[in-house]
Amino acid sequence: MNPIKILIIGCGNISASHAKAYHEIPEFEICGLVSRGESKTTLNQQLGGQYELFDNYMEALRISKPDAVCISTYPDTHEAIALEALKHHCHIFVEKPLADTIAGSERIIAAAKKNNRKVVVGYILRHHPSWTRFVTEARALGKPLVMRMNLNQQSQGYMWNVHKNLMQSLSPIVDCGVHYIDIMCQMTQSKPISVSAIGVRLSDEIPQENYNYGQLQIRFEDGSVGWYEAGWGPMISDNAFFIKDVIGPMGAVSIVAKKAATSQSDRIEGHTKTEKIKIHFSDLDDSNEFTRKDQWIDLQDEPDHEALCKREQLFFLKSIKEDLDISSHQFDAINSLKIALACDESVRTGKTIVLS
Repeated sequence: MNPIKILIIGCGNISASHAKAYHEIPEFEICGLVSRGESKTTLNQQLGGQYELFDNYMEALRISKPDAVCISTYPDTHEAIALEALKHHCHIFVEKPLADTIAGSERIIAAAKKNNRKVVVGYILRHHPSWTRFVTEARALGKPLVMRMNLNQQSQGYMWNVHKNLMQSLSPIVDCGVHYIDIMCQMTQSKPISVSAIGVRLSDEIPQENYNYGQLQIRFEDGSVGWYEAGWGPMISDNAFFIKDVIGPMGAVSIVAKKAATSQSDRIEGHTKTEKIKIHFSDLDDSNEFTRKDQWIDLQDEPDHEALCKREQLFFLKSIKEDLDISSHQFDAINSLKIALACDESVRTGKTIVLS
């Protein structure tokens, strides 16, 4: 079987990790790198300098004739690029969120079904052994669950520029929140029924209608509740930027990342770092003393960010080669975005949003 020709559109931060994965996986063959700036040249040099470079994705699609594309551009461009790629009968890997609107996301999935092509969305935590274990342990705590999560980034320099560009189309609680909303839905396996959220614009450098700090709350049909907090910018506190905590009747489970918590909070490498999982048991004896000590799980399989991106691409490869049914993956991607956008609506209106 010939390698799958993959065109990489967007050559910045996370795209570089995906490109390295394609470069290393023999079943893929990179047929071009696309970006409007110099990031493609830098990435090409990192990969050995042998790949064709393009400024325009439409030209790249026409000339390189790929079998698949990797889209790692800003969210407001995802829909247009994906639909054009599907016209060229390409399979698609797209960084989260799938698009910047629900309607746009649904148009992509509909076009993919019409063309019998795969669309995989970059939900990196689904490929992390510690996070899948975290979900499993949370489900063992009973119901209802209390889920507490955040990812605050005290960004500067290059990363503040990245964040300002992202906020041209989405807020932090939408762009990052889809990951953790997806995790909450996996933990509860229950329908979210309402959301409320708050947000504040803390910088004149971002659009007037957007905000760079937000906090959302979700209520689930089974009585579970969850909150997620995200802030971007040089003014954001990193005092407690990494909280991943779940409480249930049977106890609590937490991801403890001491090293990540002492690194720069805007470094992407620290966002998936887990190190250990702590399980606390609520069992008491007749004197109301705990009967079981906390358990620490130290998983040996602790992939770094690039290794996780490679696992994502191996899943993408498998979905193509084995013609996997990934409709549930696509449903979950749209569902988490729908919830995140409802939270964004709550920030803007000041109202609780009831989910249909």
